[in-house]
Amino acid sequence: MQNKKRLIWQLPFLTFLIVGTVIIVGRQRSTPYQHDKGMVFGTVYHITYQSEKNLKDGIEAELAKVDASLSPFNKNSIISAINQNRKIAVDKMFAEVFSLAMKISDNTNGAFDITVAPLVNAWGFGFKHGEMPDRHEVDSLKALVGYKKVSLKDGYITKNDPRIMLDCSSIAKGYGCDIVAKYLRNKGIDNYMVEIGGEIVIRGINEKRLPWKIGVTKPTEDSLNVNQEIQTIINVTDKAMATSGNYRNFYYKNGKKYAHTIDPTTGYPVQHNILSSTVIADDCATADAYATAFMVMGLDKAKAVLERHPELMVYFILAGDKSENKVWFSPSMKDKIAH
Repeated sequence: MQNKKRLIWQLPFLTFLIVGTVIIVGRQRSTPYQHDKGMVFGTVYHITYQSEKNLKDGIEAELAKVDASLSPFNKNSIISAINQNRKIAVDKMFAEVFSLAMKISDNTNGAFDITVAPLVNAWGFGFKHGEMPDRHEVDSLKALVGYKKVSLKDGYITKNDPRIMLDCSSIAKGYGCDIVAKYLRNKGIDNYMVEIGGEIVIRGINEKRLPWKIGVTKPTEDSLNVNQEIQTIINVTDKAMATSGNYRNFYYKNGKKYAHTIDPTTGYPVQHNILSSTVIADDCATADAYATAFMVMGLDKAKAVLERHPELMVYFILAGDKSENKVWFSPSMKDKIAH
């Protein structure tokens, strides 16, 4: 009898719970997905998110803050002022990115280095100027490269040499993705994909009520970026993903091919066989930086870093012997690969 009474009391609550759940699920299903795109950091962004309201103005306001802090193409940015040796206090965004960059430089023995810009420019990839540098020029520029030659103290950047330049392009796009993702979360949005120049943060589910699927482009010598053949599909959610590759950015000189990734230690373009480095991490700034670092390090040294950092997942596409590409991925990536 007591059980029967308890059941009678519980029925209204259960009914309320079921009806409430149906209403919430129904509302979620009927809430539209917004699609925004535009230009930032010299590249294109695409952002998809589930929301009744379009938030493009707010999103672009957040991206403008990142641009004002970290873009070398913005003459009034903090990083431009630092490169021109104007005394300027850094903001929170710059401090966060700088600290993370220094940490990843330590973790990769300097393979990731935000002071490498003078070498990149000399090799003709930064501003597309001039001839291949000779050994003397490389050696003189190496004196201006090294992450330990810059520091952040009391809100100001100190450089060992005023000619040292900072370039956060290999971490800023990822950081921009993180900032937009944080903005969307603060607006109560649970389902979104933020993509800036190929770096991505994803959460929840897509419009088809399925986990997001992200394609990794097959490496081809396609400088115009016309060929978008997919190498593999990765199922990812609540993670960030970044890819770095040498297969589109190179030039030939005297019959030799030079990749766009410069090794800060040697001062020369890397010559190993990683064509594409895809990294999955909890935040996109981290994924972005490690994707670049692994391109510099090559497979064996990258594997050593991954042993120390099992929280990272990677998918490497390698140049094979007979123009056939090979693949290596971390064991933790196995169940993420759709095909």
